[in-house]
Amino acid sequence: MEPLVRLIQAMGPIAVALTFLLSVIASAHVVLYKRDSRAAVGWVGLIWLAPVAGSVLYALLGINRIRRQAVTQRTARLGTAGGTALPPATPRPELLPPEVQHLHPLAELVDRISARRIKSGNAVTPLVNGDEAYPQMLAAIEEAQLTVALSTYIFDNDQVGRQFQEALQRAVERGVEVRVLIDTVGARYSWPPIWRSLRQREVPVALFGRTLWPWRMPYLNLRNHRKLLVADGRVGFTGGMNIRQGHVLQSQPRHPVADLHFRLQGPVVAQLMRTFADDWLFTTGELLDDITWYPPLDEAGSVVARGLNDGPDEDFEKARFVFLGALACAQKSVRIVTPYFIPDQGLISALDVTALRGVKVEILLPEASNLALVQWASTAQLWQVLARGCRVYFTPPPFDHSKLMVVDDGWALFGSSNWDARSLRLNFEFGVECYDAALAAQLNALIEQKLARAREVTSAELNGRSLPVKLRDGIARLAAPYL
Repeated sequence: MEPLVRLIQAMGPIAVALTFLLSVIASAHVVLYKRDSRAAVGWVGLIWLAPVAGSVLYALLGINRIRRQAVTQRTARLGTAGGTALPPATPRPELLPPEVQHLHPLAELVDRISARRIKSGNAVTPLVNGDEAYPQMLAAIEEAQLTVALSTYIFDNDQVGRQFQEALQRAVERGVEVRVLIDTVGARYSWPPIWRSLRQREVPVALFGRTLWPWRMPYLNLRNHRKLLVADGRVGFTGGMNIRQGHVLQSQPRHPVADLHFRLQGPVVAQLMRTFADDWLFTTGELLDDITWYPPLDEAGSVVARGLNDGPDEDFEKARFVFLGALACAQKSVRIVTPYFIPDQGLISALDVTALRGVKVEILLPEASNLALVQWASTAQLWQVLARGCRVYFTPPPFDHSKLMVVDDGWALFGSSNWDARSLRLNFEFGVECYDAALAAQLNALIEQKLARAREVTSAELNGRSLPVKLRDGIARLAAPYL
Protein backbone atom coordinates (compact mmCIF):
# COMPACT_ATOMS: atom_id res chain seq x y z
CA MET A 1 0.00 0.00 0.00
CA GLU A 2 2.82 2.38 0.90
CA PRO A 3 4.56 2.07 -2.51
CA LEU A 4 1.25 2.86 -4.21
CA VAL A 5 0.81 6.04 -2.13
CA ARG A 6 4.35 7.13 -2.96
CA LEU A 7 3.65 6.48 -6.69
CA ILE A 8 0.48 8.59 -6.59
CA GLN A 9 2.33 11.39 -4.81
CA ALA A 10 5.11 11.24 -7.38
CA MET A 11 2.62 11.31 -10.27
CA GLY A 12 0.81 14.37 -8.91
CA PRO A 13 2.98 17.03 -10.56
CA ILE A 14 3.04 15.05 -13.80
CA ALA A 15 -0.76 14.78 -13.83
CA VAL A 16 -1.10 18.51 -13.22
CA ALA A 17 1.35 19.26 -16.02
CA LEU A 18 -0.44 16.93 -18.43
CA THR A 19 -3.83 18.42 -17.53
CA PHE A 20 -2.47 21.93 -18.11
CA LEU A 21 -0.95 20.90 -21.45
CA LEU A 22 -4.22 19.24 -22.55
CA SER A 23 -6.17 22.40 -21.71
CA VAL A 24 -3.71 24.57 -23.63
CA ILE A 25 -3.90 22.35 -26.72
CA ALA A 26 -7.71 22.20 -26.63
CA SER A 27 -7.97 25.97 -26.10
CA ALA A 28 -5.59 26.62 -28.99
CA HIS A 29 -7.73 24.46 -31.26
CA VAL A 30 -10.83 26.42 -30.23
CA VAL A 31 -9.16 29.76 -30.93
CA LEU A 32 -7.87 28.64 -34.32
CA TYR A 33 -10.93 26.85 -35.69
CA LYS A 34 -14.14 28.10 -34.03
CA ARG A 35 -15.70 30.75 -36.28
CA ASP A 36 -18.34 31.85 -33.76
CA SER A 37 -16.64 33.91 -31.04
CA ARG A 38 -19.44 33.22 -28.54
CA ALA A 39 -19.04 29.48 -29.03
CA ALA A 40 -15.28 29.85 -28.71
CA VAL A 41 -15.58 31.70 -25.38
CA GLY A 42 -17.99 29.05 -24.10
CA TRP A 43 -15.71 26.16 -25.01
CA VAL A 44 -12.57 27.81 -23.58
CA GLY A 45 -14.42 28.48 -20.33
CA LEU A 46 -15.57 24.87 -20.09
CA ILE A 47 -12.08 23.55 -20.87
CA TRP A 48 -10.49 25.51 -17.99
CA LEU A 49 -13.34 25.29 -15.47
CA ALA A 50 -13.67 21.54 -15.92
CA PRO A 51 -10.11 20.30 -16.56
CA VAL A 52 -9.84 17.11 -18.60
CA ALA A 53 -13.64 16.69 -18.76
CA GLY A 54 -13.98 19.96 -20.68
CA SER A 55 -11.25 18.95 -23.13
CA VAL A 56 -12.81 15.52 -23.63
CA LEU A 57 -16.25 17.03 -24.27
CA TYR A 58 -14.76 19.46 -26.78
CA ALA A 59 -12.97 16.63 -28.56
CA LEU A 60 -16.23 14.65 -28.77
CA LEU A 61 -18.74 17.40 -29.51
CA GLY A 62 -16.96 20.59 -30.47
CA ILE A 63 -14.72 19.56 -33.35
CA ASN A 64 -16.41 19.58 -36.75
CA ARG A 65 -15.52 16.11 -37.99
CA ILE A 66 -18.41 16.16 -40.44
CA ARG A 67 -16.61 18.19 -43.06
CA ARG A 68 -13.21 16.67 -42.34
CA GLN A 69 -14.51 13.12 -42.66
CA ALA A 70 -16.32 13.91 -45.91
CA VAL A 71 -13.25 15.50 -47.47
CA THR A 72 -11.00 12.63 -46.34
CA GLN A 73 -13.34 9.94 -47.60
CA ARG A 74 -13.93 11.55 -50.98
CA THR A 75 -10.25 12.32 -51.51
CA ALA A 76 -9.33 8.74 -50.70
CA ARG A 77 -11.96 7.31 -53.05
CA LEU A 78 -12.02 9.84 -55.87
CA GLY A 79 -8.45 11.11 -55.99
CA THR A 80 -8.35 13.10 -59.22
CA ALA A 81 -10.80 10.85 -61.04
CA GLY A 82 -13.69 13.15 -60.27
CA GLY A 83 -12.10 15.90 -62.30
CA THR A 84 -10.71 19.26 -61.20
CA ALA A 85 -12.76 22.35 -60.59
CA LEU A 86 -13.12 24.80 -63.43
CA PRO A 87 -11.64 28.26 -62.83
CA PRO A 88 -14.19 31.01 -62.21
CA ALA A 89 -15.50 32.61 -65.39
CA THR A 90 -17.98 35.47 -65.15
CA PRO A 91 -21.21 34.54 -66.97
CA ARG A 92 -21.85 36.65 -70.03
CA PRO A 93 -24.70 39.09 -69.30
CA GLU A 94 -26.30 38.30 -72.65
CA LEU A 95 -26.97 34.74 -71.43
CA LEU A 96 -29.54 36.07 -68.96
CA PRO A 97 -33.04 37.10 -70.08
CA PRO A 98 -33.60 40.90 -70.13
CA GLU A 99 -36.06 40.79 -67.22
CA VAL A 100 -33.42 39.34 -64.87
CA GLN A 101 -30.35 41.30 -65.95
CA HIS A 102 -30.22 42.87 -62.48
CA LEU A 103 -29.53 39.36 -61.12
CA HIS A 104 -26.28 39.09 -63.05
CA PRO A 105 -24.30 39.57 -59.78
CA LEU A 106 -26.08 36.50 -58.44
CA ALA A 107 -24.99 34.49 -61.49
CA GLU A 108 -21.42 35.72 -60.87
CA LEU A 109 -21.61 34.61 -57.25
CA VAL A 110 -22.78 31.10 -58.11
CA ASP A 111 -20.15 30.90 -60.81
CA ARG A 112 -17.42 31.68 -58.29
CA ILE A 113 -18.56 29.26 -55.59
CA SER A 114 -19.33 26.35 -57.93
CA ALA A 115 -17.33 24.51 -60.55
CA ARG A 116 -20.25 24.61 -62.96
CA ARG A 117 -20.84 26.79 -66.01
CA ILE A 118 -24.27 28.29 -66.44
CA LYS A 119 -26.09 26.68 -69.40
CA SER A 120 -28.66 28.16 -71.76
CA GLY A 121 -31.19 26.26 -73.87
CA ASN A 122 -32.86 24.11 -71.22
CA ALA A 123 -36.46 22.97 -70.74
CA VAL A 124 -37.69 22.71 -67.15
CA THR A 125 -41.12 21.27 -66.30
CA PRO A 126 -42.53 21.39 -62.75
CA LEU A 127 -44.23 18.15 -61.64
CA VAL A 128 -46.67 18.31 -58.75
CA ASN A 129 -46.64 15.36 -56.35
CA GLY A 130 -45.96 11.76 -57.31
CA ASP A 131 -49.20 11.83 -59.32
CA GLU A 132 -47.41 13.84 -62.03
CA ALA A 133 -43.77 12.99 -61.35
CA TYR A 134 -43.75 9.20 -61.08
CA PRO A 135 -45.47 8.42 -64.43
CA GLN A 136 -42.94 10.59 -66.27
CA MET A 137 -39.99 9.15 -64.36
CA LEU A 138 -41.16 5.58 -65.02
CA ALA A 139 -41.71 6.42 -68.70
CA ALA A 140 -38.15 7.75 -68.95
CA ILE A 141 -36.81 4.48 -67.51
CA GLU A 142 -39.00 2.40 -69.85
CA GLU A 143 -37.89 4.41 -72.90
CA ALA A 144 -34.17 4.39 -72.03
CA GLN A 145 -32.02 2.60 -74.59
CA LEU A 146 -28.51 3.01 -73.19
CA THR A 147 -28.27 4.19 -69.57
CA VAL A 148 -30.28 4.88 -66.42
CA ALA A 149 -28.80 6.55 -63.32
CA LEU A 150 -31.03 6.81 -60.24
CA SER A 151 -30.07 8.29 -56.88
CA THR A 152 -32.51 8.74 -54.00
CA TYR A 153 -32.52 9.18 -50.26
CA ILE A 154 -35.61 7.02 -49.61
CA PHE A 155 -36.63 4.12 -51.85
CA ASP A 156 -39.55 2.43 -50.11
CA ASN A 157 -40.55 -1.17 -50.62
CA ASP A 158 -44.18 -0.28 -51.33
CA GLN A 159 -46.41 -0.15 -54.40
CA VAL A 160 -44.58 2.80 -55.94
CA GLY A 161 -41.16 1.41 -55.07
CA ARG A 162 -42.00 -1.90 -56.70
CA GLN A 163 -43.13 -0.10 -59.87
CA PHE A 164 -39.69 1.50 -60.11
CA GLN A 165 -38.05 -1.82 -59.28
CA GLU A 166 -39.87 -3.57 -62.13
CA ALA A 167 -39.09 -0.78 -64.59
CA LEU A 168 -35.40 -0.93 -63.65
CA GLN A 169 -35.38 -4.72 -63.99
CA ARG A 170 -36.92 -4.48 -67.48
CA ALA A 171 -34.29 -1.92 -68.45
CA VAL A 172 -31.51 -4.28 -67.35
CA GLU A 173 -33.10 -7.16 -69.24
CA ARG A 174 -33.12 -5.21 -72.51
CA GLY A 175 -29.43 -4.34 -72.15
CA VAL A 176 -29.56 -0.86 -70.60
CA GLU A 177 -26.69 0.08 -68.27
CA VAL A 178 -28.45 0.78 -64.96
CA ARG A 179 -26.98 2.18 -61.75
CA VAL A 180 -29.03 2.77 -58.57
CA LEU A 181 -27.67 4.60 -55.51
CA ILE A 182 -29.65 4.65 -52.23
CA ASP A 183 -28.61 6.30 -49.00
CA THR A 184 -27.99 3.75 -46.25
CA VAL A 185 -30.25 5.49 -43.74
CA GLY A 186 -32.98 6.18 -46.32
CA ALA A 187 -32.92 2.52 -47.33
CA ARG A 188 -34.16 1.59 -43.84
CA TYR A 189 -37.43 3.53 -44.02
CA SER A 190 -39.24 0.35 -45.10
CA TRP A 191 -38.67 -3.33 -44.40
CA PRO A 192 -37.49 -5.47 -45.97
CA PRO A 193 -35.30 -2.92 -47.76
CA ILE A 194 -35.85 -2.84 -51.49
CA TRP A 195 -32.17 -2.89 -52.37
CA ARG A 196 -32.08 -6.61 -51.55
CA SER A 197 -34.72 -7.49 -54.13
CA LEU A 198 -33.08 -5.13 -56.63
CA ARG A 199 -29.89 -7.17 -56.32
CA GLN A 200 -31.83 -10.40 -56.64
CA ARG A 201 -33.17 -9.05 -59.94
CA GLU A 202 -29.58 -8.22 -61.00
CA VAL A 203 -30.13 -4.45 -60.91
CA PRO A 204 -26.77 -2.81 -60.01
CA VAL A 205 -27.42 -1.02 -56.71
CA ALA A 206 -25.13 0.50 -54.09
CA LEU A 207 -25.69 2.00 -50.64
CA PHE A 208 -24.19 5.40 -49.93
CA GLY A 209 -22.31 5.53 -46.63
CA ARG A 210 -22.76 1.87 -45.87
CA THR A 211 -20.97 0.34 -42.90
CA LEU A 212 -21.36 -2.88 -40.90
CA TRP A 213 -20.94 -1.02 -37.63
CA PRO A 214 -23.98 1.01 -36.48
CA TRP A 215 -21.87 3.38 -34.36
CA ARG A 216 -19.85 4.29 -37.45
CA MET A 217 -22.98 5.52 -39.25
CA PRO A 218 -24.60 8.22 -37.07
CA TYR A 219 -27.93 9.44 -38.42
CA LEU A 220 -26.83 13.08 -38.51
CA ASN A 221 -23.67 12.62 -40.52
CA LEU A 222 -22.92 12.57 -44.22
CA ARG A 223 -26.27 11.49 -45.64
CA ASN A 224 -26.82 11.59 -49.41
CA HIS A 225 -30.08 13.53 -49.59
CA ARG A 226 -29.93 14.06 -53.38
CA LYS A 227 -32.72 12.93 -55.71
CA LEU A 228 -31.52 12.38 -59.27
CA LEU A 229 -32.71 10.38 -62.26
CA VAL A 230 -31.00 10.60 -65.65
CA ALA A 231 -32.09 8.47 -68.63
CA ASP A 232 -29.79 8.08 -71.65
CA GLY A 233 -27.96 11.20 -70.45
CA ARG A 234 -30.66 13.31 -72.14
CA VAL A 235 -33.57 13.67 -69.75
CA GLY A 236 -33.18 14.33 -66.05
CA PHE A 237 -35.35 14.61 -62.97
CA THR A 238 -34.53 16.26 -59.67
CA GLY A 239 -36.22 18.03 -56.78
CA GLY A 240 -37.31 17.03 -53.31
CA MET A 241 -39.29 13.88 -53.97
CA ASN A 242 -38.29 10.46 -52.66
CA ILE A 243 -39.71 7.21 -54.03
CA ARG A 244 -42.63 6.25 -51.82
CA GLN A 245 -46.39 5.77 -51.97
CA GLY A 246 -47.12 8.76 -49.74
CA HIS A 247 -46.39 11.18 -52.59
CA VAL A 248 -49.23 9.82 -54.75
CA LEU A 249 -52.07 11.82 -53.24
CA GLN A 250 -54.74 10.40 -55.53
CA SER A 251 -54.19 7.00 -53.92
CA GLN A 252 -55.16 8.51 -50.56
CA PRO A 253 -52.13 7.16 -48.70
CA ARG A 254 -52.09 6.85 -44.93
CA HIS A 255 -49.38 9.51 -44.62
CA PRO A 256 -49.80 11.87 -47.62
CA VAL A 257 -46.89 14.16 -48.51
CA ALA A 258 -47.14 16.94 -51.10
CA ASP A 259 -43.96 17.72 -53.03
CA LEU A 260 -42.46 19.20 -56.20
CA HIS A 261 -40.17 17.52 -58.70
CA PHE A 262 -38.81 18.73 -62.03
CA ARG A 263 -38.15 17.28 -65.48
CA LEU A 264 -35.13 18.75 -67.28
CA GLN A 265 -33.84 18.57 -70.81
CA GLY A 266 -30.92 20.35 -72.42
CA PRO A 267 -27.25 20.95 -71.54
CA VAL A 268 -27.88 21.16 -67.78
CA VAL A 269 -28.74 17.43 -67.69
CA ALA A 270 -25.01 16.66 -68.03
CA GLN A 271 -24.48 18.39 -64.67
CA LEU A 272 -27.04 16.10 -63.03
CA MET A 273 -25.23 13.14 -64.51
CA ARG A 274 -21.82 14.38 -63.33
CA THR A 275 -23.11 14.69 -59.77
CA PHE A 276 -24.47 11.14 -59.86
CA ALA A 277 -21.24 9.82 -61.41
CA ASP A 278 -19.12 11.42 -58.66
CA ASP A 279 -21.32 9.90 -55.94
CA TRP A 280 -21.25 6.50 -57.67
CA LEU A 281 -17.46 6.61 -58.00
CA PHE A 282 -17.13 7.63 -54.36
CA THR A 283 -19.38 4.74 -53.27
CA THR A 284 -18.27 1.93 -55.59
CA GLY A 285 -15.01 2.98 -57.23
CA GLU A 286 -16.56 2.58 -60.70
CA LEU A 287 -15.96 5.47 -63.09
CA LEU A 288 -18.84 6.35 -65.43
CA ASP A 289 -17.24 8.52 -68.09
CA ASP A 290 -18.01 7.22 -71.60
CA ILE A 291 -20.26 8.85 -74.16
CA THR A 292 -23.24 6.64 -73.35
CA TRP A 293 -23.52 8.50 -70.04
CA TYR A 294 -22.63 11.91 -71.52
CA PRO A 295 -24.07 12.22 -75.06
CA PRO A 296 -23.99 15.55 -76.93
CA LEU A 297 -26.95 17.64 -75.78
CA ASP A 298 -28.88 20.04 -78.00
CA GLU A 299 -30.85 23.02 -76.77
CA ALA A 300 -34.35 22.06 -75.66
CA GLY A 301 -35.86 25.29 -74.33
CA SER A 302 -35.26 28.85 -73.19
CA VAL A 303 -34.29 28.38 -69.53
CA VAL A 304 -30.81 29.41 -68.40
CA ALA A 305 -29.88 26.95 -65.66
CA ARG A 306 -27.09 25.47 -63.60
CA GLY A 307 -26.79 22.50 -61.24
CA LEU A 308 -25.43 23.16 -57.77
CA ASN A 309 -23.81 20.62 -55.47
CA ASP A 310 -23.82 21.17 -51.72
CA GLY A 311 -22.31 19.02 -49.00
CA PRO A 312 -19.95 18.75 -46.03
CA ASP A 313 -16.94 18.35 -48.34
CA GLU A 314 -15.44 20.67 -50.95
CA ASP A 315 -18.99 21.93 -51.62
CA PHE A 316 -19.44 23.10 -48.03
CA GLU A 317 -22.16 25.77 -47.51
CA LYS A 318 -22.62 26.49 -51.22
CA ALA A 319 -26.42 26.37 -50.93
CA ARG A 320 -26.26 28.77 -47.98
CA PHE A 321 -24.19 31.22 -50.02
CA VAL A 322 -26.72 31.01 -52.85
CA PHE A 323 -29.55 31.74 -50.40
CA LEU A 324 -27.64 34.76 -49.09
CA GLY A 325 -26.76 35.98 -52.59
CA ALA A 326 -30.34 35.70 -53.81
CA LEU A 327 -31.61 37.67 -50.82
CA ALA A 328 -28.97 40.37 -51.36
CA CYS A 329 -29.83 40.75 -55.07
CA ALA A 330 -33.62 40.72 -54.72
CA GLN A 331 -35.34 43.99 -55.63
CA LYS A 332 -39.07 43.19 -55.58
CA SER A 333 -39.99 39.84 -54.08
CA VAL A 334 -38.71 36.68 -52.42
CA ARG A 335 -40.84 33.58 -52.01
CA ILE A 336 -39.61 30.60 -50.01
CA VAL A 337 -41.36 27.24 -49.70
CA THR A 338 -39.66 24.79 -47.35
CA PRO A 339 -40.78 21.95 -45.05
CA TYR A 340 -38.14 22.68 -42.40
CA PHE A 341 -37.25 26.28 -41.50
CA ILE A 342 -34.51 26.60 -38.88
CA PRO A 343 -32.11 29.14 -40.45
CA ASP A 344 -28.97 30.22 -38.65
CA GLN A 345 -28.57 33.78 -37.42
CA GLY A 346 -26.82 34.88 -40.61
CA LEU A 347 -29.74 33.77 -42.78
CA ILE A 348 -32.26 35.31 -40.37
CA SER A 349 -30.41 38.63 -40.58
CA ALA A 350 -30.33 38.43 -44.38
CA LEU A 351 -34.08 37.79 -44.50
CA ASP A 352 -34.69 40.73 -42.17
CA VAL A 353 -32.46 43.08 -44.14
CA THR A 354 -34.18 42.06 -47.37
CA ALA A 355 -37.60 42.85 -45.90
CA LEU A 356 -36.38 46.15 -44.44
CA ARG A 357 -35.16 47.17 -47.91
CA GLY A 358 -38.78 47.04 -49.04
CA VAL A 359 -38.63 43.64 -50.72
CA LYS A 360 -41.73 41.52 -50.18
CA VAL A 361 -40.57 38.36 -48.38
CA GLU A 362 -43.04 35.46 -48.08
CA ILE A 363 -42.21 32.19 -46.32
CA LEU A 364 -44.54 29.18 -46.65
CA LEU A 365 -44.25 26.42 -44.04
CA PRO A 366 -46.38 23.36 -43.22
CA GLU A 367 -48.82 23.96 -40.39
CA ALA A 368 -48.29 20.40 -39.17
CA SER A 369 -44.77 19.05 -39.61
CA ASN A 370 -43.88 15.38 -39.76
CA LEU A 371 -41.14 16.11 -37.20
CA ALA A 372 -42.52 17.67 -34.02
CA LEU A 373 -39.14 18.70 -32.58
CA VAL A 374 -38.25 20.53 -35.80
CA GLN A 375 -41.58 22.37 -35.81
CA TRP A 376 -41.15 23.44 -32.19
CA ALA A 377 -37.66 24.81 -32.90
CA SER A 378 -38.90 26.55 -36.04
CA THR A 379 -41.79 28.20 -34.20
CA ALA A 380 -39.41 29.51 -31.54
CA GLN A 381 -37.48 31.43 -34.24
CA LEU A 382 -40.34 32.85 -36.29
CA TRP A 383 -40.65 36.05 -34.24
CA GLN A 384 -37.21 37.09 -35.49
CA VAL A 385 -38.37 37.34 -39.12
CA LEU A 386 -41.91 38.53 -38.37
CA ALA A 387 -40.59 41.47 -36.36
CA ARG A 388 -38.74 42.86 -39.40
CA GLY A 389 -41.51 42.59 -41.96
CA CYS A 390 -41.24 39.09 -43.41
CA ARG A 391 -44.60 37.38 -43.86
CA VAL A 392 -45.01 33.76 -42.79
CA TYR A 393 -47.82 31.45 -43.86
CA PHE A 394 -48.82 28.01 -42.60
CA THR A 395 -50.13 25.66 -45.28
CA PRO A 396 -52.71 23.05 -44.20
CA PRO A 397 -52.29 19.28 -44.52
CA PRO A 398 -51.13 17.27 -46.31
CA PHE A 399 -47.61 17.92 -45.13
CA ASP A 400 -45.81 19.92 -47.84
CA HIS A 401 -42.27 18.68 -48.50
CA SER A 402 -41.67 21.12 -51.40
CA LYS A 403 -38.40 23.07 -51.53
CA LEU A 404 -38.53 26.19 -53.68
CA MET A 405 -37.26 29.77 -53.82
CA VAL A 406 -38.42 32.36 -56.37
CA VAL A 407 -36.89 35.85 -56.60
CA ASP A 408 -38.14 38.89 -58.56
CA ASP A 409 -40.43 36.78 -60.76
CA GLY A 410 -37.45 35.65 -62.81
CA TRP A 411 -35.08 33.43 -60.80
CA ALA A 412 -35.86 30.11 -59.15
CA LEU A 413 -33.95 27.58 -57.08
CA PHE A 414 -35.26 24.07 -56.48
CA GLY A 415 -33.76 20.82 -55.31
CA SER A 416 -33.26 18.81 -52.13
CA SER A 417 -32.00 21.46 -49.67
CA ASN A 418 -34.06 22.59 -46.69
CA TRP A 419 -33.53 25.76 -44.65
CA ASP A 420 -31.89 23.93 -41.74
CA ALA A 421 -28.46 22.93 -40.49
CA ARG A 422 -28.78 19.33 -41.62
CA SER A 423 -29.22 20.31 -45.26
CA LEU A 424 -26.82 23.26 -45.21
CA ARG A 425 -23.98 21.61 -43.24
CA LEU A 426 -24.42 17.84 -42.83
CA ASN A 427 -26.01 16.36 -45.96
CA PHE A 428 -25.03 15.99 -49.60
CA GLU A 429 -27.62 18.00 -51.55
CA PHE A 430 -28.33 19.04 -55.13
CA GLY A 431 -30.22 22.02 -56.54
CA VAL A 432 -30.80 23.80 -59.83
CA GLU A 433 -30.90 27.58 -60.28
CA CYS A 434 -32.95 28.87 -63.22
CA TYR A 435 -33.23 32.27 -64.89
CA ASP A 436 -36.50 32.45 -66.81
CA ALA A 437 -39.63 34.58 -66.33
CA ALA A 438 -41.99 31.99 -67.84
CA LEU A 439 -40.80 29.26 -65.47
CA ALA A 440 -40.96 31.68 -62.53
CA ALA A 441 -44.56 32.49 -63.49
CA GLN A 442 -45.45 28.78 -63.41
CA LEU A 443 -43.86 28.40 -59.99
CA ASN A 444 -45.55 31.55 -58.69
CA ALA A 445 -48.87 30.11 -59.81
CA LEU A 446 -48.19 26.99 -57.76
CA ILE A 447 -47.26 29.16 -54.78
CA GLU A 448 -50.47 31.15 -55.19
CA GLN A 449 -52.43 27.90 -55.01
CA LYS A 450 -50.71 27.11 -51.73
CA LEU A 451 -51.34 30.63 -50.40
CA ALA A 452 -55.03 30.37 -51.25
CA ARG A 453 -55.35 27.59 -48.66
CA ALA A 454 -52.82 28.95 -46.17
CA ARG A 455 -53.22 31.23 -43.18
CA GLU A 456 -50.85 34.01 -42.19
CA VAL A 457 -48.95 33.73 -38.93
CA THR A 458 -48.88 36.84 -36.74
CA SER A 459 -46.70 38.04 -33.90
CA ALA A 460 -49.81 38.14 -31.73
CA GLU A 461 -50.35 34.41 -32.34
CA LEU A 462 -46.78 33.58 -31.36
CA ASN A 463 -46.93 35.81 -28.29
CA GLY A 464 -50.21 34.19 -27.29
CA ARG A 465 -48.70 30.75 -26.83
CA SER A 466 -48.85 29.48 -23.26
CA LEU A 467 -45.70 29.61 -21.14
CA PRO A 468 -45.19 25.80 -21.19
CA VAL A 469 -45.43 25.81 -24.99
CA LYS A 470 -42.99 28.72 -25.26
CA LEU A 471 -40.55 26.88 -23.00
CA ARG A 472 -40.96 23.67 -25.00
CA ASP A 473 -40.29 25.49 -28.28
CA GLY A 474 -37.36 27.42 -26.80
CA ILE A 475 -35.70 24.28 -25.49
CA ALA A 476 -36.14 22.64 -28.90
CA ARG A 477 -34.47 25.68 -30.49
CA LEU A 478 -31.31 24.93 -28.51
CA ALA A 479 -30.92 21.82 -30.67
CA ALA A 480 -31.31 23.84 -33.90
CA PRO A 481 -27.67 23.34 -35.02
CA TYR A 482 -28.31 19.57 -35.10
CA LEU A 483 -31.81 19.45 -36.63
